[in-house]
Amino acid sequence: MFWIVLFFLCFWRLDGTFGYEEKLVTEGDSVTLNSGLTEMKNDYRIQWSFGNKNIVIAEINKRTDRFTVCDDVLDGRFRDRLKLDNQTGSLTITNITTEHAGRYELQINNVRKSFDIIIYGEKNVSVKIGDSVTLNTGLTEIMDNDRIDWIKWKKDDVNTNYGDVNDVLAHIIKHYNIITVFDDALDGRFRDRLKLNKQTGSLTITNITAEHTGVYQLKINNARVDFLLTAYDEISVMEGDSVTLNPRLTLTMDEIQWMFGNENTLIGWIEWSNRITVYDDVLDGRFRDRLKLDKQTGSLTITNMTTQHAGVYQLLITHKKTHFILSVFDSVHCCGST
Repeated sequence: MFWIVLFFLCFWRLDGTFGYEEKLVTEGDSVTLNSGLTEMKNDYRIQWSFGNKNIVIAEINKRTDRFTVCDDVLDGRFRDRLKLDNQTGSLTITNITTEHAGRYELQINNVRKSFDIIIYGEKNVSVKIGDSVTLNTGLTEIMDNDRIDWIKWKKDDVNTNYGDVNDVLAHIIKHYNIITVFDDALDGRFRDRLKLNKQTGSLTITNITAEHTGVYQLKINNARVDFLLTAYDEISVMEGDSVTLNPRLTLTMDEIQWMFGNENTLIGWIEWSNRITVYDDVLDGRFRDRLKLDKQTGSLTITNMTTQHAGVYQLLITHKKTHFILSVFDSVHCCGST
């Protein structure tokens, strides 16, 4: 009986599936897919493949002592990124991008092991109000099995599920040739502003306003990248004049904070309860009796401007970010900009 049991155990080791692993990797990092071997036997043949079509990306044949890395396949997405361990057969992928997310399969003779690589990344993007911005997928071409989703989080909670279907701005399902843009989502703030690249899946937003700031999430198969989009505007004012920094938003129950300078000093606050607070005594009182907050629009007015009031003003609206770069000129330096 002992020998029969041992025979079946050995047989299972030579033919079948012996494992599955899931790897969570930050974009730009490296990951090693371990073969589970300490060394390779002389009769071993090892093959690494990627994707639903099992495209071979690396191969070892111990009988012929041949080691091959196929990093030019799939339009070269793996070029100069693959390292094959000659002793164990483990595969390392360096400088990970969204293109490398998905299913990897290891075959040792007739035994298979699967790995799912899940990519996560974060990117900060800043754009001037009125301009356009492109959120790039990092793909050169969408493959047949790719699914791409672009999502805008209403409250920037990237850890929740899809929630309201209106949060989805665009998606591509390549296999079924489905390409859809939902520019009526979120009360129509994106209407006629979204352009989806059919080749790469990148999303362009035109004519940016403060309403378009926040977190955008890209999902490509097993990859997830969050883009934090902030907007800014540049304003020039003559010394002694007044200026109104207007976010041009339709406000609901949002909380608003106005901050100034490199240290983001709080100078104005509209709370959920519509309570308005102006902190005009901060920074040695340079704003004293000069600040006015509009609770209907969230706008901040600064009166009797001096050069002390030039700088960066930051508006936070429930985690949305907009910057106003304010330049103040005296009568000698008229109408220039910095």
